[in-house]
Amino acid sequence: MRKNFKKGIALFLAATMMFSVVGCGGNKKENNKSNDKNVTTTTNDKTNTPDTPAEPDNTGDVVTDEVTPGWKQHADEKVDFTWYINFSWFTTPWGENLVSKTITEETGCNIEFIVPAGNEAEKLNSLIASDTLPDILTLGWYEGQVNQIVEDGMVYALDELAAEYDPYWFEVADEGRVGWFTQADGHVYGYPNSSFSPQDYEKYDNISSNQTFLVKKDIYEAIGSPDMTTPEGFKAAVKAAAEQFPTINGQPIIPIGAHEFGGTGNVSFDQYLCNFLAVPYEKDGQYYDRYTDPELVRWLKTFRELGEQGYLADDIFIDKRAQMEEKIAQGRYFCMLYQRTDLADQEKILYANDPNSVYIAVDGPKNSNGDDYTLPGTGINGWCLNMISKNCKNPDRAIQLFSYLMSEHGQHMTWLGVEGDMWTYNADGIETANDDVKALCSSDRSAYDKQYGADSTYWMFQDNAMSLKWAVPTPEPLGQMEQWTFPYVMTTSQYDISLQADTEEADIKSKIDNEWGVVLPKLLLAKTEAEFDKIWDSFIEKRKGYGLDTLTEKQTELMNIAKQKLGVN
Repeated sequence: MRKNFKKGIALFLAATMMFSVVGCGGNKKENNKSNDKNVTTTTNDKTNTPDTPAEPDNTGDVVTDEVTPGWKQHADEKVDFTWYINFSWFTTPWGENLVSKTITEETGCNIEFIVPAGNEAEKLNSLIASDTLPDILTLGWYEGQVNQIVEDGMVYALDELAAEYDPYWFEVADEGRVGWFTQADGHVYGYPNSSFSPQDYEKYDNISSNQTFLVKKDIYEAIGSPDMTTPEGFKAAVKAAAEQFPTINGQPIIPIGAHEFGGTGNVSFDQYLCNFLAVPYEKDGQYYDRYTDPELVRWLKTFRELGEQGYLADDIFIDKRAQMEEKIAQGRYFCMLYQRTDLADQEKILYANDPNSVYIAVDGPKNSNGDDYTLPGTGINGWCLNMISKNCKNPDRAIQLFSYLMSEHGQHMTWLGVEGDMWTYNADGIETANDDVKALCSSDRSAYDKQYGADSTYWMFQDNAMSLKWAVPTPEPLGQMEQWTFPYVMTTSQYDISLQADTEEADIKSKIDNEWGVVLPKLLLAKTEAEFDKIWDSFIEKRKGYGLDTLTEKQTELMNIAKQKLGVN
């Protein structure tokens, strides 16, 4: 299993956006031209003259008086690209659905996706070691290999390719994102998806978080819809649910659910719980050690007490994703701190069987002051970075494809699909999905992807901020969970720092994270509070011995750099 931190980001997928637009739910090596592979380019004529006023073209994009999109000039010149997706779960092919066929027709670019069959890190490391990176790469921004391939000169600087082959890229690239990902040498090597700037959070009031406290609606209402924001209320509700509903469809109830445990802990009991308790990310100008906050300890002891009394089922400590999905579909969990989109498919199954049997978001654990939750939305880092390998023989066409996918026309295509066939403008000029398309997306996502391939089926360049222009509220049974998060969402971009691999600080953090992965289940399973305290005190001492102060100093430095870059206090 990947580290929980990585997993938490990676699960923000096309299906995990804040709205569905369809309504379905260390020496550095120089990166110079001498490192380039054999390159084949095509002529990029600038057909507009300076005296021609800027106006929307027939795709809806504004073309300036000096720049014509490169993809428009070469649609008849076919080119094939290999595109590496560093996620083994991605299985949608290219060229079989309407959207991918149309993109190929409009750009001349055909795609062959390459996806690891097993461990992503092993596959990526193998490609790097053998210098066989495919033409285009989509990697999580948090992967240590990102810095490696940039430093080793294995990918092109996107801004240099754009300046030479497609100035239109500068028209569609978000200035804030480009600035954030610009390296010390002044160049940008990857363009993000799912990226939100702090300014986006000020502009929009319908950005969602994926983190929710969920309860089984029928059980929750049957026990009186109790207040579960305090330890006392939480314990009482869990006990009432277990006593009144000992079995669900003949299977034992699981009173408290959670994400799966891994080598670095469990996001339900650490990251998410901290966010529900409004534990700060910094204190007195220093990067804060959130896991030692008294509020978190208080609630971990609450869960320990419930475990002592038999309300933490063995299932939650041993189940993997497949087993959890099966039990969610059976409605066996009463409550859980959980990513709402991780149970979207199971929620639809429950809804189809009985709309009252679904999971709903309600107020869950709060800190002693009853402060509002601080739930992170996606930050400036987004989710993935898209890069062009030096092995690409047609980098000119690759950067033009990037420009296409980044443009409003490209976003219309990947979110909404082909105009006319899949959506139209309504009387108010608002993009509206055709009823049959919307119905298929809601009822059979797999069939929708195979036939149409929009609604961010190809999520590699998904621009969630832009999509808010035409997004429609997510329908039930998924809408309530999503909308519940709106008032509590905040940006945490300044705290989404990444330690460089193979550094002292990265090694310290790895040791501390791995120790937490061992300690957390022991804390929850401790037979007494005294045993809990003993385990806790030992953990605190070990962290100091690993070099926590050194790590905190580096994290504070990177936090301040990020703040300055973002222009936030």
